[in-house]
Formats: sequence, structure tokens, C-alpha cells
Amino acid sequence: MTLPMEFPAQSLPARVRIHEVGPRDGLQNEKSQVPTDVKAEFIHRLAGAGLTTIEATSFVHPKWVPQLADAEDLFPRLADLQGVDLPVLVPNSRGLERAQALGATRIAVFASATETFAQRNLNRSVDESMAMFEPVVAAAKEARAHVRGYLSMCFGDPWEGAVPVHQVVAACRRLIDMGCDELSLGDTIGVATPGHVQELLSRLNEEGVPTDRLGVHFHDTYGQALANTLAALQHGVTTVDASAGGLGGCPYAKSATGNLATEDLVWMLAGLGIDTGVDLDKLVATSVWMAGELGRPSPSRTVTALSHKES
Repeated sequence: MTLPMEFPAQSLPARVRIHEVGPRDGLQNEKSQVPTDVKAEFIHRLAGAGLTTIEATSFVHPKWVPQLADAEDLFPRLADLQGVDLPVLVPNSRGLERAQALGATRIAVFASATETFAQRNLNRSVDESMAMFEPVVAAAKEARAHVRGYLSMCFGDPWEGAVPVHQVVAACRRLIDMGCDELSLGDTIGVATPGHVQELLSRLNEEGVPTDRLGVHFHDTYGQALANTLAALQHGVTTVDASAGGLGGCPYAKSATGNLATEDLVWMLAGLGIDTGVDLDKLVATSVWMAGELGRPSPSRTVTALSHKES
């Protein structure tokens, strides 16, 4: 396996769970629909590379996200995957019902820390969207499902600018109080810096939200995603969202470069001696294959470097 030299750092986790978001967060941003067969093979290849949490799809109305309109067709094709968690995004009670009908046991809701994004993305205020999620989370917990709460705009908003830390903490507290098992802190437009990350994590701890219930979701708009991830690891975070090949992007920020690439994350973690269970060569091969299906090269620097090295 192709890996960097290993120099473990003190006070870092021994293992990190990568929450792979490429099949959902990545492909939902594609201009055209990716065939269901390709999506299913993509997820199987990711599992074959050692990823054990792969966000499969979203049960949102096809009118809003046509790229994921095949959720009912796709999810049953993943039934053969053993030992792999397959979270799905649900926007409301109807989405939860659709997901549960197919046996989904890990679901996610998607909230906003800011009013403007809540209105633009959910067509509701923050209070209204939280009220919409309460019965969804309650029903999921009653069915013994694991619930993840995504919170977007945790560090900055393209319309409102810098987002006060106390505002983000309050939104996180509401998601925890309604029953979410874990939170994913989203740097939706990629403006976070390491000090900001550690301040937010510390404030969350002070308000009773433990680090082991937190994950981080960074975008690389300003080239800070890996630095921010390292800051989170230094604080004790062990769940990191990433997207194979760097798939996906933020439509709300000009020149945004999208999600942290899983390969770039694995390369850094391997150099730090942190276990992920991921075979980097297989993951790179998967992203090269997917890039071929999409008809464009992967934006991941690690994919570019290792695929060129092989050729």
C-alpha cells in the first residue's frame, strides 16, 4: 500500500472513523443524474476499500434533489454489504417513512445555524425547521435508529457573514436535546480556521455537549480543511466527514473547492499513525474510476499524485 512515512504525534486519537459522504453529499451536486448502477458500484467499491460508514443517499422529494431521486431503487442494492453502516438523509417525517420502509437504521437530519440559510435551504426559519425535525428524531429513536444531526453554517454564512459561536452552540444544544446521537459541525463555505474550530469545540463542551458526540465536516474553499481537521483531532474528535475524490462542492461560495477529499484525509492520518482501516490504494482506484464515470479528473491532490505515480 502506498503510504507516507509515519511519525505519530502525541495527544491524538489512535483511530478515526471516516464518515464517507461522497455518494450522497458529493453526487447530489452533479448537474446530471448518475445512473443507479454506477452509484451502487461506487458504494460497494468504497466498502471494499475499508470504509465502514458510507452515507448512501437522501430521501428528499425528487423535485428538490433530482440527482437522488432513485433512493428507493438504490438502497436495496446495498443489502449485501456486511459490517457497513449506511446512513441516509431524511428531510421530514415523510422522508423518514420512506427510509424506514426499506430498513434504514441510521438516519440524518440537516439543520442550519443561521436564519438566511434555513430559509433558502429549508424554506423555514431556524425555529420552524427545528420544530419539523423534532417528530422525525423522536420517531427514529422510537424505532431504535441512530440519528445524526447535521448543522450547516457553523463558521460562516455567505449572506450573514461570521456566525457567532454562541449561536452555533445554541443550535447544537437543541439538536442534542431533541435526541440526536451525534452532530456533524459543517463549515459549509470553508471559512473556518484552526483556532475557530477549537473555540467552538471548547464552548460546546462547556455547554454539556461531549466531544465523543461530535464530528466535523470541512470544506476546502480556502485550503484549510486538513488544518481544521488536525485542530479537531487535537481536541479529541474522532469522527471526520470526507468525500471520496473530493466530490461535491458548495454552491453558495464562489470558487469553493468542495468537500475535504477522503484520500487527502487518509494520507494525513496515515502519516500521523492514526488508524482508519482504509486501503488508500483501493480508495484512489475507486476515485479514479468514478472520475472516469463523471468525465472529469478528481480534485483530490492525493488522487492526482498517486494515480500519476502509478501511470
